[in-house]
Amino acid sequence: MRIDRTRLHDSVLAAVVAVVSVVLHTLDDPLIPASGGLRPPDGVGVALVAVAGVPVAFRRRRPLTALCAALVPGLLLTATGYGAGVPGLAGLVLLYSVASHRGLAMALAGLLVSLSAYAMGALAGPLRAAAWTDHVAVVILVAAVWGAGRSLRLRRAYLEELKDRAARLERAHAADTRAARAEERSRIARELHDVVAHHVSVMVVQAAAARRVLAADPGLAGEALSAIEHTGRTAMAEMRTIVGVLRADARAELGPQPGVRDLPALVEQMREAGLPVRLLVEGEARALPAGVDLAAYRLVQEGLTNSLRHAGAGARAVVTVRHEPRELDVRVVDDGTGGTAKDPSSGQGHGLVGIRERVALYGGILNIGPLPGGGFEVRARFPLKDGQ
Repeated sequence: MRIDRTRLHDSVLAAVVAVVSVVLHTLDDPLIPASGGLRPPDGVGVALVAVAGVPVAFRRRRPLTALCAALVPGLLLTATGYGAGVPGLAGLVLLYSVASHRGLAMALAGLLVSLSAYAMGALAGPLRAAAWTDHVAVVILVAAVWGAGRSLRLRRAYLEELKDRAARLERAHAADTRAARAEERSRIARELHDVVAHHVSVMVVQAAAARRVLAADPGLAGEALSAIEHTGRTAMAEMRTIVGVLRADARAELGPQPGVRDLPALVEQMREAGLPVRLLVEGEARALPAGVDLAAYRLVQEGLTNSLRHAGAGARAVVTVRHEPRELDVRVVDDGTGGTAKDPSSGQGHGLVGIRERVALYGGILNIGPLPGGGFEVRARFPLKDGQ
């Protein structure tokens, strides 16, 4: 059986208050002069004093009710001539409990009840013989006890608010951490898709070409196999760079991210894979923000990869990079017939969905879809600030 420690402590406190009050009852009341005609201590007075301490056992559950119950024996003691200073200990303890465990309205009610009970005793009993300075001292004591209780409650509320604020900050930090991790996983997934999808698509096309010419032209097939090996090594190197960032126990092989400056090598790689590509650069080339530079490269890479996979035999592609004062315009167009298969609205083309996220991240405008006269277009316009 589990013991309620709070009730046990309050019961012990009630017993202590009752014993101390009985001891004080046998002494002279300091508020009443010797000629005040106090009734000497007897069994009735001791019983009333002891009863006044009993409500202290309920000071946490019903403090205001317990205070009122403790003041009743005090009024009876005053009315029968025993004096009113005797049961004050129980009243002070309960007034402190009301102020420290209840709201302001109930605490003020407890203060008003205590002062009213004392005023009634001062007017009806032997306390009329006490000096006015004694009454002022009692009022100050009562107010001080009430103020101490209110101070404890406010401090407790302040500490609870600090704990609640700390818990909210911890939850917000955890939520931010989860969001940052999710964003990082999404970014890494986009990078892995862009790298793997492009190189694997090139390798598949080159392997198919090697298979077709293996018997008729072994030399050409060997060149295709060499191109596959080179493409695979490049893919592995890029994947090692990305995965190395994820490993805490290994240092990643750091290197510059690809950008617009690397488009000629990308175009040449696509030509070797069998897709005729022409690169057009218009305007004065200048340094671009790193994010925009990488996004433009990935857009061209994804657009050419889709052209290689879906445009069909004999299709050609044109990559146009236009540098304008406040905008970078990147466009990939092919004249093939596989536009429908590449439309991201059909639920396919995860790479193009990733490109859409990249472009949106930098405030760009993306157009993806088939052209009226045939072919397919992937175009993005990135806004640039002055000086970029």
